[in-house]
Amino acid sequence: MHGWLILDKPLGLGSTQGVSAVKRALRQGGYAKAKVGHGGTLDPLATGVLPIAIGEATKLAGRMLDSDKVYEFTIRFGVQTDTLDLEGADIALSDVRPTLAQVEAVLPRFTGPIAQVPPNYSALKVDGKRAYDLARAGEVVVLASRDVTIHALYSSPVRGGGPFAPANGGGGAPQAVTPVETPLHHPANGPPPRAGEELGEVTLTAHVSKGTYIRSLARDIALALGTVGHVTMLRRTRAGAFDLSGAISLDKLAEAGMARGLEHLLLPLRAGLDDIPALALDPDQAGALRQGRVLAGFAVDDGLRFACMDDVPVALVEVRDGNVHIVRGFNLAMSKENE
Repeated sequence: MHGWLILDKPLGLGSTQGVSAVKRALRQGGYAKAKVGHGGTLDPLATGVLPIAIGEATKLAGRMLDSDKVYEFTIRFGVQTDTLDLEGADIALSDVRPTLAQVEAVLPRFTGPIAQVPPNYSALKVDGKRAYDLARAGEVVVLASRDVTIHALYSSPVRGGGPFAPANGGGGAPQAVTPVETPLHHPANGPPPRAGEELGEVTLTAHVSKGTYIRSLARDIALALGTVGHVTMLRRTRAGAFDLSGAISLDKLAEAGMARGLEHLLLPLRAGLDDIPALALDPDQAGALRQGRVLAGFAVDDGLRFACMDDVPVALVEVRDGNVHIVRGFNLAMSKENE
């Protein structure tokens, strides 16, 4: 078993619990013991795409941490909590409620390269301690701002919104772009608002770079609107190459494990690398690469490549000046990938 299982993580489940659920399904199905890891933390109060790497795919889990993500999230205006979500205590109140037009007017300010201060209740470390541990202990937490990129940010088209992304790679005025995926109207929004109607909450979709905190984004959008707010719904609809179309529920995972049918749900190892061109190897080249040797004489562009032989992944490699250098090797049977 080498590849990916994509969970549609339910509310209240942590990422490590998702890993435990997959391990349990493997045991119940009588599968051989395998390494299992997740490709990016998703908070218990969030739902959606949680890539679970099995076997040799765990060597690529780190790449998932660096990948872009897409989220749907609801901002409730008028209350800010210390955790910036439903879990926290109220720390600020405001009677100001924006209109949809006002919301959409500020979104371009949060599109492109931006600096944001992470939430105090985050897993970032301060002097060797987790920020959320310090915050829960009542200590003052001061986190430095970090540079992230919001590739697209928009409200649901049902609410009259459209996607916006920075023109000219981040400079200039925002321009409409094709969304990463069509966002669904979230029931929390209710019927489309009338022109000029003040909103108690709004649901947005954001395509973001690694390291982006949606709770901080929601906080800052509310402040820019002259009010305060917190996140009441957060759903990840895409993580790297994976989206909800290939995601399975915990019930389906358990059923497949009991029926020994997990291999039918398993996405191949290469599915996590669909943005990287393949590099075909012959048996001699594959053998040399597995020994850690540098291959020479490849007339291909520089950059990362997915080296394989007869459809079997051999390694993630980097090509420099025609030379192939191994980045991560895969210990897979040469007959077929999932043997």
